[in-house]
Amino acid sequence: MTIAADTRTDATTRAAEIYSTARLGLYIDGEWREGAQGRTFEVLNPVDDSVIGRVARAEASDLDDALAAADRAFPAWRDTSAFEKARILMKTVALLRERAPEIGRLMAVEQGKPVKDATTEVLRVSGTLEWCAQETRRLYGRIIPTDVDTSLTVRYEPVGVVGAIVPWNFPAGSPMRKMSAAIAAGCTLVIKASQEVPATVCALVQAFHDAGLPAGVLNLVFGRGAETAEHLIDSPTTRLIAFTGSVPVGKELNARAGGLMKPTIMELGGHAPVIVAADADPIQAARRASAAKWANAGQVCTSPSRFLVHESIAEAFTAEMVRLAEALVVGDPLDDDVTMGPLINARRVESTDALVTDAVAHGAIVATGGHRIGEKGCFYAPTILTNVPLDAEVMSEEPFGPIAPITTFTDLDEAIRIANSLPFGLAAYGFTESASTADVLARGFEAGILSINHCGGSVTEAPSGGVKESGLGRESGPEGVQAYLITKRVSHKLR
Repeated sequence: MTIAADTRTDATTRAAEIYSTARLGLYIDGEWREGAQGRTFEVLNPVDDSVIGRVARAEASDLDDALAAADRAFPAWRDTSAFEKARILMKTVALLRERAPEIGRLMAVEQGKPVKDATTEVLRVSGTLEWCAQETRRLYGRIIPTDVDTSLTVRYEPVGVVGAIVPWNFPAGSPMRKMSAAIAAGCTLVIKASQEVPATVCALVQAFHDAGLPAGVLNLVFGRGAETAEHLIDSPTTRLIAFTGSVPVGKELNARAGGLMKPTIMELGGHAPVIVAADADPIQAARRASAAKWANAGQVCTSPSRFLVHESIAEAFTAEMVRLAEALVVGDPLDDDVTMGPLINARRVESTDALVTDAVAHGAIVATGGHRIGEKGCFYAPTILTNVPLDAEVMSEEPFGPIAPITTFTDLDEAIRIANSLPFGLAAYGFTESASTADVLARGFEAGILSINHCGGSVTEAPSGGVKESGLGRESGPEGVQAYLITKRVSHKLR
């Protein structure tokens, strides 16, 4: 790969100047404020570990204020017409598209995503909101034929106040999936976003505010993950919990919510297998898989992360993967020529390096990469491992970093068995030129998001979610809005 010139001193100044424009704080009942005790979290620049900002830390009293605001706002927002809801949301869409370059720069600084990708993410979430704004006018019930003197109907109504918790890897995408669907459905919410990437979500919330969203409908807080999530779950005000994050944390939160009979939407981790069948074009497969593998430095829950390649084409596939990895430009995400930025923090670098070390100890070969870049910052070289045995940790533990482990197979049924052998089932990918093989893969994969001959992940217009330990419920598409509704059956005796 190409390493961008080491201009980190200049990068520190540039990042600090961009970040100085960010509005950071808690957003409660339509107003920006600090935490009740004035405590803050540091925000670090992953390019050089410098502190670029501080964001307010919510205390229990702040959470209670946010929940109370959402509770007060719910009846009026629930009863607001679909046309008025859509009008406000579409105005927010316009503001996001107008502000996308500015928000994209903030995201690049705090999260490390190349600025072009960050700006694209903002534009993509504006599309998510646009979809939901339109969907709010299509939340139809139905009339069921029954006795002549009885009207039997089904109504859909918003569930109420939502507690949402989202991670750092998509600073715009993850919050917007929760906010857009919940608000379009007529719910109000308190969302706990990641304190590692606060500026992006604050900018999204400001767009809602400027578009005229009523006070209390949307409330934003930052806090310690476990204590904040538990507070939101335990509050009698919340009626649904929506979480995106790791499998272990999701299990704990789901169990806690279940004890209170609160429904949940859980979008949890995965370990997406890629099966490249014998009849696939190895070069095309490598190019399409590579584009997805290195996106966001592999820090994507649907990232292709286990490559099972038929032995007859493995050499050609691997050679192209290596060529593409070495063509990446790693460096400051604010530079236009950079195609892969840093990982989010030092913990991810250490975890990535530990997986590579373990794989090599088990007999894997480093085809390219396999090391961190520089002494400062959170850069790790895009890494391709070959001859990776199934008992290496990287084949069972989600890497969530720039590692592509490759192993070979001879029998397709055995490859599918290996792909399904883990307790995860979020995304899976297959490459083949045969319609019959494509059908075998589509039926055989145990996953909620399947792509054949490409590695596309979630899209706005269709449902996304996992099976097995990768989650509960669906986001996006009509199902994504439906998840925030309750179904009410009404039987009316007319005479």
